Amino acid sequence: MSTKLVALQAQYLERIIEIERAAHSHPWSESLLSDIQSRGACHHVLLVDEQVVGYFYAQNIVGEVTLLNIAVAPEYQGRGFGKALLNGFLDMCEAAKAESAWLEVRESNHNAYGLYEATGFNEVDRRRNYYPTAQGKEDAIIMSYLFF
Repeated sequence: MSTKLVALQAQYLERIIEIERAAHSHPWSESLLSDIQSRGACHHVLLVDEQVVGYFYAQNIVGEVTLLNIAVAPEYQGRGFGKALLNGFLDMCEAAKAESAWLEVRESNHNAYGLYEATGFNEVDRRRNYYPTAQGKEDAIIMSYLFF
């Protein structure tokens, strides 16, 4: 099995949109996902045997990198690809000499929170009632990772 992380290109967008819709309860819009040249964009896809199994969208603004979106196709979840994406994100941050990395995670997403915490992210704050849910709203947990 050949695995590699590569910069997001337009040829991957159709698959990314499929994964986004399948992996998230409130997916990003197609237009947002298609805006791959936005300010500070550093988006990547994870390829396994040349097939897109996951991706992340990130933004680097003056050494502060924000992980905006990350997903693994449901049929590939539980195989370590989320960890591979997150490690690839952190490697990219280090290569760019970032000072810090930031992300938000739904409070109900215990698997992602555990992965982020195990990787070295720390909870620093919350946005109360930030994310929509089927029952109303839930908090966003803000996490950071500092590069020294």
